[in-house]
Amino acid sequence: MNKSIKSITSDFEQITLLITEARNRVYSKANAELVMLYFNIGQIVSEKVANGRWGDGTVNDLANYIVEKQPLLKGFNRRGLYRMKQFYEVYSDKEIVTTLLTQFQDADNEFDKFVTTVLTQIPWSSHLHILKKTKTIEEKLFYIHTSIKEKLSVRELERQLNSATFERTLLSDKFGHAIAKQLPQGIFKDLYIFEFLALPEIHSEDDLQNALIKNLQSFILEMGKGFTYMGSEYRLQVGNKDYYTDLLFYHRDLQCMVFV
Repeated sequence: MNKSIKSITSDFEQITLLITEARNRVYSKANAELVMLYFNIGQIVSEKVANGRWGDGTVNDLANYIVEKQPLLKGFNRRGLYRMKQFYEVYSDKEIVTTLLTQFQDADNEFDKFVTTVLTQIPWSSHLHILKKTKTIEEKLFYIHTSIKEKLSVRELERQLNSATFERTLLSDKFGHAIAKQLPQGIFKDLYIFEFLALPEIHSEDDLQNALIKNLQSFILEMGKGFTYMGSEYRLQVGNKDYYTDLLFYHRDLQCMVFV
């Protein structure tokens, strides 16, 4: 009887897995279509404004026209249309596109392939955060690449933007240049931001350790990709002395223990 129940449960799990995978594919396809739509609209608006055929008032008229024809649609007001225009103009620059193509092995050298294989891999909300909170193309490339590689949610991306992950990664890479030749780039940051602990300005080491354990999920996200928590107060014997590391992690990519 137990074997029968286990078999049926396994069948149920297989079916729910198929549902989940199909739903994810549908979401991914819908997101890709949405990003392509905004890119294409941005191209039309940008080109019409650039050649003098459209002015600021025309863009307002377009926003009103869309509301009149499609009142249930969101995001097509004047502000939204100019965001689409900015989106197109930033990522249609030939120099930027060439740089981006070198970052993604799956991208083709054709411009339309670049749009479909790179830009459509992250949600429109993520693009908006990147456009709003970054200044240089290097920052944009970093966060796009990180979002795709680590499959960041919009919330996780926003936190990385707010905590200046790009700048801290640059500092880490420069500080550990000699070590970086031996390790994958960007594994460790030079600075870590633990604002989520909400500790007072003056606190003890025990307070910090206890707060990190209580907020373990956020702590691991801040540490970066590849870290798995193993335990605390781990005993190490060096010579005839015992030492206790505060936290112990395993890094999947490095395949080694990391002590804090």
